[in-house]
Amino acid sequence: MTDIIFPKALKKGDKIAVISPAGSVEPAHLEKGIEMIRKRGYEPVLGEHLYTKFSNGYSYAGTEEERLKDMNRALNDPEISAVWASRGGYGCQHLIHGLDLKGFTKKPKWYIGYSDNTVIQSYLLNKGFTSVHGQTIKTSSFGVTEESYDLIFDILDGSLPEYSIKPHEKNRPGSIKGELVGGNLALIYALLGTKYSFDFKNKILFIEDTGENFYALDRMIMSLELAGVFNKISGLIIGGMTNMGDEKENKQYEESFDKFAYQLISDRISKYEFPVVFGFPNGHIKDNRPLIIGGKISLKADKTVSVSYRK
Repeated sequence: MTDIIFPKALKKGDKIAVISPAGSVEPAHLEKGIEMIRKRGYEPVLGEHLYTKFSNGYSYAGTEEERLKDMNRALNDPEISAVWASRGGYGCQHLIHGLDLKGFTKKPKWYIGYSDNTVIQSYLLNKGFTSVHGQTIKTSSFGVTEESYDLIFDILDGSLPEYSIKPHEKNRPGSIKGELVGGNLALIYALLGTKYSFDFKNKILFIEDTGENFYALDRMIMSLELAGVFNKISGLIIGGMTNMGDEKENKQYEESFDKFAYQLISDRISKYEFPVVFGFPNGHIKDNRPLIIGGKISLKADKTVSVSYRK
């Protein structure tokens, strides 16, 4: 594959499309985020079906056709410079067969989101484009730090993030460089075996998740192992694991990194030798610092942990 393409930096006055590719959302949930785009000097352009609701076993933001229409319009409109998902939830897999990048390839733009948006980001990376795994426009019940959004705008302005975080007791030391892939574990798992899955060979994998029973988490990690993912990757970064286990007894949105979830993952990957970093601040957590999927990173894990990007 040729070099991965980074979209151009935005300029003040550029238009940012806000769309709902998956779950439905209330207008009040997006007011703060949309106003934030304006205050930063950009023009928010709201998708036609941003607030549409369609119930079909889940509350989607419109039918598959409606959500796909908004997605393709935003991706291909030459006047749009970035596309920001309102939220995740479920539904991005419905769109993947109908995605159109004809206009997008002429003017690549940042796609921003996380959770269910991992599907779109895997698709874009398979086509050779980076994206931002970062906070959606909707601020969730656990809140989001201002810095989480500031760092996304820094990326849109053309800066590449550099992070230094506290080491975790379960880290496996090492120093590597490579392309970052991944996102939400449930969606990485859901794409395994399809042509839309990430290419894991020699990549640094990032995973995060929320609201999974521990046996479901174990099943997903086991599926990655059975698919040979851990034999292919060169490093692993584990982010937020929130609200895991028995949800009736284990409400842990205040706990970003579930201890038992971390122990389970650590046990499953113990036989592998690649560097591992636990406790990275990205995921369904308040301190949700953006990562560039498809970007080349330098990962150092020792007495200190650092992640830096390079084009």
